[in-house]
Amino acid sequence: MVAAMNPSPSGGWNDAQHSTHQMQRYLSKLSGPLLDRIDLHLEVPDLPANHLIKEMPSETSLMIKERTTRARQRQIQRLGIPNAQMSAKQIKKYCELTPEGRNLLFRAIEELKLSARAYDRILKVARTIADLAGDEQIQTAQVAEAIQYRSLDRRWT
Repeated sequence: MVAAMNPSPSGGWNDAQHSTHQMQRYLSKLSGPLLDRIDLHLEVPDLPANHLIKEMPSETSLMIKERTTRARQRQIQRLGIPNAQMSAKQIKKYCELTPEGRNLLFRAIEELKLSARAYDRILKVARTIADLAGDEQIQTAQVAEAIQYRSLDRRWT
C-alpha cells in the first residue's frame, strides 16, 4: 500500500496559517496504530525551481530495477520469502546488528517512544537496505536510514 497526505490543512510544515496545535490535530486524524503498520514514512520537501529545471545525474530506471532484483533474489535465497514477510524468529536470526547499530536503535526507541511493531519494521527495512547495498551484515548507517523512514513516529512524541 502507498499513501500520501499533506502535513497540514494548507499543505506544508512551515505553515504560518496554522498553529503547531492545529497541525498536530490535523495529523492526529490518522491513528497511531495505522501509522505503525506502514513500513516507510517519508517527508518530501518542496523542490526549488532550479532543481526542477537543472539536469542532475541519477540512476536510470534500469539500474534501479537491476539492483532491486538482486536484493530480492538475496532475500529469497536467504529466507524463501521477501524481508517484509519475516517472522519475529527470522528477524532475530537475520537482522543481527553491530553493537553500534543496536545502541543507535535503542536510543531511537527510547527517544521516539517507538512501539515493538516499529522496532520490527525498522529491522526489516534495515535488512532490505543492506541487501540493496549487497552487504551481508546490517551496518549502523543502514539502521540510521531505516530509523529516518519513521518520520511520522517523531511527530507524535
